[in-house]
Amino acid sequence: MDMQLAGRKVVITGGSKGIGLACAEAFAAEGAAIVISARDQERLAAAASGLSARFQVPVEAVPADLSRPEERVRLHALHGDADILINNAGAIPAGTLAEIDLARWQAAWDLKVFGYIHLCQLFLPAMAARRAGVIVNIIGMAGRAPRAHYIAGAAGNAALIAFTQALGAASVASGVRVLGINPGVTATDRMEAQARARAARELGDAERWRELLADLPFGRPIAPREIAELAVFAASPRASYLSGTVIDVDGGAMHRA
Repeated sequence: MDMQLAGRKVVITGGSKGIGLACAEAFAAEGAAIVISARDQERLAAAASGLSARFQVPVEAVPADLSRPEERVRLHALHGDADILINNAGAIPAGTLAEIDLARWQAAWDLKVFGYIHLCQLFLPAMAARRAGVIVNIIGMAGRAPRAHYIAGAAGNAALIAFTQALGAASVASGVRVLGINPGVTATDRMEAQARARAARELGDAERWRELLADLPFGRPIAPREIAELAVFAASPRASYLSGTVIDVDGGAMHRA
């Protein structure tokens, strides 16, 4: 199925690895022009080079620390004409309330929660002026099913779910769609790091992290490409009535006994 995305400019934050890189690959496969941004300049450059070689589409890498407001402004100044914005950059640490001090909590929210909010503030007006554009916020199932061992992420994701629903309900008046995706446990480097930390805390051995994933739906974590391909569909004209909603992707795990 043609997703009708050829030539569209897509800005993807956190685009050097994991779900962000998978999104870049999926949009590039549809012929979109890709802009990826992340903090790790070397990894970002390698990702951009690989995308360009594989898909023969324009790819630009913008190294930036998107926890800083001025860096978000700089990204927007370079690519404020984007047709699609994929908010994906985020690294909220696992831990209980007692384990995460206020400085770590604030730093994590500066990147993901306030980062998403600010980038929407920056990119939405031009989209509204054109009466065309899509913003997809990659959020996370912890916002639907909060757990005390990931309290900062659960609270941040819950805030972004509410933000996305409210903004996407209003943005349609200007012809812009805003929606979100809540991935469950997804096979990324960050997933492994979080599982290791939890295994060390709960099992006394970080090397036992795979035991914490044994009961996942379908017997496996989500592949990043599965989230990416959903993002492509959701951002495409094929899903032109989709706004103000956040799609849960967890294999039904939230409702399992």
